[in-house]
Amino acid sequence: MTEGRRKPRYQHLRVPVLPEEKAAIEALAKQARRPVARYLREVGQGYKLHSAVDLDAVRELARINGDLGRLGGLLKLWLAGDGRTACFTPATVQVLLERIAAQQDELAKVMQEVVRPRGRT
Repeated sequence: MTEGRRKPRYQHLRVPVLPEEKAAIEALAKQARRPVARYLREVGQGYKLHSAVDLDAVRELARINGDLGRLGGLLKLWLAGDGRTACFTPATVQVLLERIAAQQDELAKVMQEVVRPRGRT
């Protein structure tokens, strides 16, 4: 056999499962970014599955981080007395602080999804 080619698999295992077990296995396989058959084969043989980073969550974290940076930059300019923020009223600063808090909450939620994805407890 040449390197890189896999042996064809002809043997099948039949494993009865409940509908909710099937759904859980499919969700875990999707989370591991593997087809169900490969996921079950690897788990069944004791392989350690490497964590698959959710690229959408990483993009969302980067977006939120950028928003926090921009909001923090505005606050820093205001605190430093920069002329570009001379028009900021106390109400504007309060809204800015509330937006920063909201972004921090959103960041925490996305991080929680990355650490503990849906379908896992």
